[in-house]
Amino acid sequence: MAKHHPLQKELNAVMRKHGKFEALELLLPDLSGILKGKLIRPADFAKSCDAGFPFCASVTLLTTLGENVSGIPFGENDGDPDMPARIVPGSFAPVPWATKPTGQALFRLFDDDGQPYFSDPRAVLERALKPLRKMGLTAVMATELEFYLLDAAIDEPTPAAPLIPGTSRVQPGPQVYHPDDLYEIEAFLNDVYSYCDKQNIPAESAISEYSPGQFEINLRHVGDPVLACDHAVLLKRAVKAAARNHGFIACFMAKPFEEDAGSGLHVHMSLVDKHGKNYFSHGRENLASPPFSARLRHAVGGLLKTMPEATLLGAPNANSYRRLRPDMYAPVEPNWGVNHRVVSIRIPSSDANNLRFEHRVAGADANPYLVTAGIVASVHYGLKNKCDPGPMVKQGQKVVPKLKIPNRWDQAIKQFSRSKILPQYLGVDYCKYFAMNRSAESTKFHNTISDLDFDWYLRAV
Repeated sequence: MAKHHPLQKELNAVMRKHGKFEALELLLPDLSGILKGKLIRPADFAKSCDAGFPFCASVTLLTTLGENVSGIPFGENDGDPDMPARIVPGSFAPVPWATKPTGQALFRLFDDDGQPYFSDPRAVLERALKPLRKMGLTAVMATELEFYLLDAAIDEPTPAAPLIPGTSRVQPGPQVYHPDDLYEIEAFLNDVYSYCDKQNIPAESAISEYSPGQFEINLRHVGDPVLACDHAVLLKRAVKAAARNHGFIACFMAKPFEEDAGSGLHVHMSLVDKHGKNYFSHGRENLASPPFSARLRHAVGGLLKTMPEATLLGAPNANSYRRLRPDMYAPVEPNWGVNHRVVSIRIPSSDANNLRFEHRVAGADANPYLVTAGIVASVHYGLKNKCDPGPMVKQGQKVVPKLKIPNRWDQAIKQFSRSKILPQYLGVDYCKYFAMNRSAESTKFHNTISDLDFDWYLRAV
């Protein structure tokens, strides 16, 4: 009797629990964190599990519009060759919103020598994690994702804001943390949590955020940053699917509305040593409150030192820089502090076992694998070089912005391109092609004539 491949056994176990799939979606995050892939039929399930399948290599380096960039390999200039692809173990799950029984799985790319493909976001993060792992340290992390729900029945993007009871009038004010806003979308949230349960996405609390129609869903901490990023991209997919079912559009743009709050991708991270102890909470000073251990200070110091050159990873698009404005609860300085929501690196209130930092620079539009790769690279650099983070922003202190974080797209691309630190961790070639990709998209964006050009200049000039 022929033995089944472990992946095929895993798929069979998932189908025994959820029913046989009539189709299987195979998904891969690209440079922008957008899931790409293909749909296969049952006749191809076993082959895809056993032998893998070929997939075009250029998909990981496409622009947000899905276009190739001239000068980047594996595109129009060289025939867009395929690379070997393999399904990620542990990623099989049902697709609860599909109209027929359908499953999904993540996959990853390899080169012809069997090594992880250099521009697969999963491989970029794994590469960046290696120095910390050589130190015997495990990064424990989770993400918080903010998003807007828009009214799908209106052509103009409009937040699905709550109404004043008994009227058709929109409730004014941000109404932050108002529980009634969650009751307004209870059916949507029920679907999100149901989808997440079926797909093993550890979704936790939901809150109403600082603008009408804006919400946040938190994910549980896990001891594998790659898995945590899987959870983040799959949560986005589940939220978008649930939104469609309830007359909404889920918007993960960093700044969809000029005068309303932007949406962030906040990353909470701690380090655990080989004995299972919080690495930040013990050491020379052994403090879990200010001024903290030298280890935590050095990690934060690395994050602050690399922040200007790493901003592009967390703010990769034109719209990302609409969010990085003063007085909008978004960080604009390489600074840190305890229990302060305007700083870039916030130290949440916690005990020694849960001491961690919260990285608040990235927008909800960023690729979580690349954001995390930049974070772990910076943390290791800070530990290795004993970087001093400087004085903390005190709780309640007003931050006077000096705009040392790039607040324009081209400026961020330039600083990223000049980085001497990040290529050591993410890969020289990857950093080069990432910058080329973002630069090409920036050029196309700024060359596009919009309605604003006519509104501002047609009559005036």
